[in-house]
Amino acid sequence: MNLTLFSGGAAQAVVTGLQQDFESANGCTLAPTFGAVGTMRDKLLAGEPCDLLVLSAALIDQLAAQGHVVPGSARALGPVATGIAVREGTPEAAVGTPEALKATLAAARGLYVPDMTKSSAGIHIAGMLKALGLAEALAGRIHEFPNGATAMRELARSEGEGMLGCTQVTEIMYTPGVRLVGELPAAHALNTVYTAAVCTRAQAPALAMKFVELLAGEGTAALRRRSGFGI
Repeated sequence: MNLTLFSGGAAQAVVTGLQQDFESANGCTLAPTFGAVGTMRDKLLAGEPCDLLVLSAALIDQLAAQGHVVPGSARALGPVATGIAVREGTPEAAVGTPEALKATLAAARGLYVPDMTKSSAGIHIAGMLKALGLAEALAGRIHEFPNGATAMRELARSEGEGMLGCTQVTEIMYTPGVRLVGELPAAHALNTVYTAAVCTRAQAPALAMKFVELLAGEGTAALRRRSGFGI
């Protein structure tokens, strides 16, 4: 039995951390695809087979209203903050206040970010840069990628001083070669609640619900916390 999952990148460490034991216990194969939440939504709406989703709560609510999610199947995994990353071995960056964040971003030689139209963090980053008055100044220094995981991998491969990344803290924490220097300050913070739910077209709805319950259950709270969820 195959179980297909579309997930935002924020939940990748949790999904993959549970995958092997779940497959062994249930005699199944879990096939996850990770990416920007908007891209995952679009794959579902295009008719690609999917048993369960892990997306932002807002998108799960929209899909439920459109009849794409089994009523009553949604379970919240918890909130994920957005933060600033630097490459391992490079100096710390001050981001604790709006003023410090603005100065750090303004001085950046490169800013690595997820898709600024389809990812939760990317959409927020675009608005934040505009609010800070940096959108035009940084336009030529932004390196945009399909999702936060790819952006962080590319940050890790970058060279030179002054390279920063901005995405959800979970994606920073599971990417080798980069480190989290801090969450965005309160005035510009983004905490996105991620929710798992069963798709109405699921081929194995009972098994999908079992994994949803595992993802959001008390027994996996410690894993979620270690992965960067604020629970």
